[in-house]
Amino acid sequence: MKTNLCLLYGGKSAEHEVSLQTAKAVIQALDTNKFSIYPIFISKEGNWVKGSELIGPVSDIKSLEFKKEGQEISPNALTTSFTQTDDRNMDVVFPLLHGPNGEDGTVQGMLELLNIPYVGNGVLASSAGMDKVIMKNLFAQAGLAQVKYVSFVRSSWEALPEQAYEQVETEIGYPCFVKPANLGSSVGISKCENRTELMEAFTEAFQYDRKIIIEEGVEAREIEVGVLGNDLPECSIAGEIVPKKEFYDYHAKYIEGDTELIIPAEISSEKYAEVKELAIRAFKALDCSGLVRADFFMTKEGKILINEINTMPGFTPVSMFPLLWKHSGLEYPELVERLIQLAIERHNEKQQIIHTF
Repeated sequence: MKTNLCLLYGGKSAEHEVSLQTAKAVIQALDTNKFSIYPIFISKEGNWVKGSELIGPVSDIKSLEFKKEGQEISPNALTTSFTQTDDRNMDVVFPLLHGPNGEDGTVQGMLELLNIPYVGNGVLASSAGMDKVIMKNLFAQAGLAQVKYVSFVRSSWEALPEQAYEQVETEIGYPCFVKPANLGSSVGISKCENRTELMEAFTEAFQYDRKIIIEEGVEAREIEVGVLGNDLPECSIAGEIVPKKEFYDYHAKYIEGDTELIIPAEISSEKYAEVKELAIRAFKALDCSGLVRADFFMTKEGKILINEINTMPGFTPVSMFPLLWKHSGLEYPELVERLIQLAIERHNEKQQIIHTF
């Protein structure tokens, strides 16, 4: 019997289009002899629109943007007669959502309430991994070395903007990076070399979130590793990102392709062992499951600093996370199936928990 698999994609997020690209790639990788694939498109307004069962790859992302009137559904439909071939519920849901309202624990919490297996990280890891401030606070608690950082909420900045700028200059200095706290894919990030750029960067970042983080700029190589698993996570080989621009922004990632990925990264076996150990510590510090891409800085002196983890990293075949696993011997279709297996395994373990006393 085939597995009933629901794909959630789109979403009310600045990374809506990135999610569509991810969905297209996963659909092309899935074996329709093993899976009955049911797509749900989440519009930018947050409406859920059900599509027909997919029987093969799609030609372009536009075909995944369902707009049929009357096809909107409630998330509760996942627990009712959703399929067209039988009356079984969804066996597993794959949230192919990046950014807020998808990668941040909101959808994960809904799926927990519905008691449906889902791919990827749970509520805590998703929400903590999305909020860069909370994530870095947890890393600090776990004793992981990282760059200096400060954060602000919009109201405090609007009340005392000069004080905020002075705090950054005193505690962080230039160059520094200003980022929305709860957004991925390098959206809204600015590099600042002076007060004028800092003021502009605050305004830019606060367009995307009510909280921002300012990080120390360091001269370092950017090393990344993929982590896969539940309680016994494994690491891929390491890769390196070499931006051709000042830093790895949204345009470099998704539009211009203006960056170089080096796999495997040219680092010593000792440094790779250190990166692996730190990646697994970070994975466990946030109680992650399924998948994580862990990003590090390696300074000229060879010091390894954790930058962040991404609980739903870019997931097209040319994205860093799948490429790292491909070079580690796990092809993209196998990676997708492995993640589905991990989701079911984790769900089955949770069913052993008793809820009466």
